[in-house]
Amino acid sequence: MASEVLKVSLKAGVTNSENVLLNGVNGHTYTILSIVMTETAGAAGETIDLYIDDGGSGTDYEILSDQAIGANETFVFNDRLVLEDEDHLCAITASSANIDIVVSYLDQTR
Repeated sequence: MASEVLKVSLKAGVTNSENVLLNGVNGHTYTILSIVMTETAGAAGETIDLYIDDGGSGTDYEILSDQAIGANETFVFNDRLVLEDEDHLCAITASSANIDIVVSYLDQTR
């Protein structure tokens, strides 16, 4: 039986190693509604990459590349994205950082 459920993914302390924000599951389609990224350490500005890892295979497709986020500032990405099955939504910073990320999405099963 198909279903649609609104969900949220919370990730604190994103830094300069790959952080999986949403780990896709076979049989699901995810519609990303918004991604809120906030620099929380008060550091002098950071940059962040946001990308989709296609099927968890290691092939990455960049959504944001070197997006600047100033000290104690928030960046909101409101464009809709669709992930299918085992795609992963990931983020990484260019250097040691501390960024919190909130992803709001619709989880649809077939």
